[in-house]
Amino acid sequence: MTKSELIQRLAEMYPDPRLYHRDYERVVNKIFEEITAALARGDRVELRGFGAFSVRERGARVGRNPRTGDAVQVGQKRLPFFKTGKELRDRVNNA
Repeated sequence: MTKSELIQRLAEMYPDPRLYHRDYERVVNKIFEEITAALARGDRVELRGFGAFSVRERGARVGRNPRTGDAVQVGQKRLPFFKTGKELRDRVNNA
């Protein structure tokens, strides 16, 4: 499901004559912006029953250039990580 499909599905599931398609789009965008901002600050975002987003740090290391085989220094990174919640895991496995 893409973001635009999610917006369309929300508009179909919760029809309201006072809301336009762009209103649903704003809500979805704002949710994603808040999750992104929290992760950028290093916070953890937990959505009960769905899962938790967090940031993990990878230390600097020596990697290899796959083309030449030469050693390459790879810097430290911060990466987003998602851990599924029990409810989501159960629904996916029982579907």
